[in-house]
Amino acid sequence: MFFGRKKTEPIKKTKGEIFREYLFKFLFLTLGAFIVAVGLEVFLLPNKIIDGGVIGISMMLSYITKLNLGLLIFCINIPFILMAYKNLGKKFVFQTFYATAMLGIATNVLHGKQATEDLLLATVFGGIILGLGVGLILRNNASLDGTEMLSINISKKLKIVSVGELLMFINLFIYMGAAFLYGWDRALYSILTYYIASKVIDSVLEGLDKAKSVRIFSEHYREIGDAIMKELDVSVTYMKTMGGYSRKEKIQTYCVVNKFEMVKLKELVHSIDPIAFLVTEDVYEVEGVRVKKKKH
Repeated sequence: MFFGRKKTEPIKKTKGEIFREYLFKFLFLTLGAFIVAVGLEVFLLPNKIIDGGVIGISMMLSYITKLNLGLLIFCINIPFILMAYKNLGKKFVFQTFYATAMLGIATNVLHGKQATEDLLLATVFGGIILGLGVGLILRNNASLDGTEMLSINISKKLKIVSVGELLMFINLFIYMGAAFLYGWDRALYSILTYYIASKVIDSVLEGLDKAKSVRIFSEHYREIGDAIMKELDVSVTYMKTMGGYSRKEKIQTYCVVNKFEMVKLKELVHSIDPIAFLVTEDVYEVEGVRVKKKKH
């Protein structure tokens, strides 16, 4: 419930804004595909270290058949992408086709270039670079891994296993295949690469400036809300709640701040009400505007 704010109409984007939005989206998809190609062709593939999912399958097939890696990734992904059309929409499908095609081009450009023969360096930096590229692509509503789309579909139909469990099951067989093809040491390095890449993907998707949502319970909610808006330039929301013991209606103050503002927020709240009750939670993505101070 908002206090003292008039209802506003949704802001419609102009054609120019929509064009710029799509332009940047495809620029980031292109950049992400080339970053993934660097991780694969420059670090992982020359050292016989693989990723999970379709990319991992393609890397092993490329090693066996000597076929182009980018072409294999594109072709193997096609049935999975088409399968995702119903659930994820034509926009996602088109952007995934584009990202996969860009990856095919990028792998051709970078093929034969090797940065290091040190397996640990290749694993760590290959995983970081791979995760950065995949994260950029996922953040812009596309994918390079058809096994994720397959897992989503199976999970929805069976309703007894999660997407994560299915992915783990599929990747288990992929890494067992890598162990027989390259040896167990390469399979273990591959699992480490997958782990590093997944953590980097999470960081890219969640953002480096992870925010905190804060719920403040105090009798002095007006003073606290005004102080937060004035001192931190952050909007607040007032919501009605009811005390469990007192059965009395109370007002809680809700706001979202970045991690650097948390200490100042706590000091600010407790300077007004030393017994105020605060609840904080991690927020992985925030969109919108902060309070704009009036010009005097």
